[in-house]
Amino acid sequence: MSRRPATAPGRVKTTEQVFVSDRDGERMRVLGVDPGLTRCGIGVIDGMPGRALTLVATDVICTPAGDDIALRLLALEEGIERWLAEHKPDAVAVERVFSQHNVRTVMGTAQAGAVAIVCAARRGLPVALHTPSEVKAAVTGNGRADKEQVTMMVARLLRMDNPPRPADSADALALAICHLWRGGAQRRLSTAATTVTAARQVAAARQVAAARQVAAARQAAAARQAAAARQAAAARQVAAARGGAR
Repeated sequence: MSRRPATAPGRVKTTEQVFVSDRDGERMRVLGVDPGLTRCGIGVIDGMPGRALTLVATDVICTPAGDDIALRLLALEEGIERWLAEHKPDAVAVERVFSQHNVRTVMGTAQAGAVAIVCAARRGLPVALHTPSEVKAAVTGNGRADKEQVTMMVARLLRMDNPPRPADSADALALAICHLWRGGAQRRLSTAATTVTAARQVAAARQVAAARQVAAARQAAAARQAAAARQAAAARQVAAARGGAR
């Protein structure tokens, strides 16, 4: 693992932790975003369901609370854009914001999440929203797990020597893990459904082809019968004509 400061526009502060990735063509890369104006957790992992996960990088993008909201959102956008450009994820997972008692906090969280969604949409990347309970259940098996349990499981799943800190970084990685595992299951279901649909279409096509063959055979048999009837009628006419001539 290497640790290097990431240059950021304005007053954004980041310290990115970069890891070696063994990504290949079969693995999926997910960027997870734990939205927040003051601290926005961000993390990238590689992997696929049923296989070991690989940590690519993790970070927390911070913006000063005293800055104008427009400047903070702009700085956050630029920070996320750099991550998308550098790590080129296949999908983006963002925490779904729920109502909280502190309306100001939830507003800022929702705004930060919207920035991440727009950044991903601008690049044509699929975006998934996961609730905190979905993420906890996916990572720990318990939808009511606390932050420390989530952090420890993230470190274990990603084979990290030390738990990711602060919690925003761990939450972002947990989001990425949740989406990779849930998204993989959804893709398998979709593939299975597509396979079943294709099989049904093939079976239906075969039934139609068989029905056409039967119809064609019946038409051919009817045509032969009609031809035989015409020949018999013609033969009778010839015989009657000969009999009259005598």
